[in-house]
Amino acid sequence: MKKRKFAWDLFWMVVLITAAMASAALALNPLIYKAERTRQIRHDVKQFSRSVEEIKEEAEQKEEPMPYEELYRSIQTYNEWLVTISQGNLTNRVSTEIVPITMTDYGLPDEVFGVLRIPAMDLEMPIYLGANYDNLANGAAVLTQTSIPIGGENTNAVIAGHRGWNGYPYFLDIENLQVGDLIFIKNVWEELTYQVKTIRIVYPDDIDAILIQPGKDMVTLMTCHPPNTGGRYRYLVYCERAKNEGADA
Repeated sequence: MKKRKFAWDLFWMVVLITAAMASAALALNPLIYKAERTRQIRHDVKQFSRSVEEIKEEAEQKEEPMPYEELYRSIQTYNEWLVTISQGNLTNRVSTEIVPITMTDYGLPDEVFGVLRIPAMDLEMPIYLGANYDNLANGAAVLTQTSIPIGGENTNAVIAGHRGWNGYPYFLDIENLQVGDLIFIKNVWEELTYQVKTIRIVYPDDIDAILIQPGKDMVTLMTCHPPNTGGRYRYLVYCERAKNEGADA
């Protein structure tokens, strides 16, 4: 009888220890994910900056007027094409996830398009093209069917980010941004400066809210709102190209 009781007690002890270990693992998982995301995002930002410096040095040595000119022209063509089609496919979520231009096809080392820097949010993240699962996990992502951010009239690059996810903040602190704040986008060719002009909260199906606005050079930051509600609304920060470009915040 004592042996049976001992075995029963031992069984429940093992069950309780296993449950405690599982709970601890679940509690630590967001911390582990945050540490890994932080490491990966910082690495990608630094790697992109190093690549840009190397690209500039190589272009100077070869006396090239513009590095990766074919890629730049392809992006220009894509942005101009968006104006002609009225961005009708923005209603289809899948169409916003497809990668419109593959960076490695043009000789770039990876698929990082650029770096988004927002001083008011203490944020610096890589930018990817196509708002699919992997790109949104690795940084910020430009919605396909919106402009790729190289600047220019009749452009609106809609850059999406999670409102915090698995312990990493992403665009969690987007409400820190106020009208007049600056955001910076560094691509292979230059760093573009945009200024916050308007902030809106809209329904997810309000496609008109993120369309290209004729004559304007824009970037629109987009994320879910409020946090942790499954995306009931969209929080939009409209930014226009700064007149005194280059001024830091």
